[in-house]
Amino acid sequence: MSIEENKAILRRLGEELINQAKLETADEFYSSDSIDHTPAPGQVAGPEGVKRDFARIRAAFPDWRQEIEDVIAEGDMVVVRWRSSGTHSGDFMGLPATGIHASWTGVGIFRLAGGKIVERWSNWDALGLMQQLSKK
Repeated sequence: MSIEENKAILRRLGEELINQAKLETADEFYSSDSIDHTPAPGQVAGPEGVKRDFARIRAAFPDWRQEIEDVIAEGDMVVVRWRSSGTHSGDFMGLPATGIHASWTGVGIFRLAGGKIVERWSNWDALGLMQQLSKK
């Protein structure tokens, strides 16, 4: 696949998997043996792990939205810089719902093969999010 096709896959992932909450599309975006190098605690490998992790986030932030701010690619690697937001309406990382609308940023690095994500690395501002949620 071309660099532009790989970038388009990541843009679609943000729109469909996150903004439209179509968790079943994880099977389309992730290879069955994909590796997440920065998994959430207890996250299993492959698309099932993505579905469970994103469902956990969606339960805590039912109106979760993500805006992609930059997409940079070279070869089979794509880097996405994003901003997410949502209203904290359920338990998140041990913190009960606060009703606070918060935003957080992050960067994901993805390696694709055959049009699917085979590896992922992620770094996001968990501290900044928790600081916002603890202001109530």
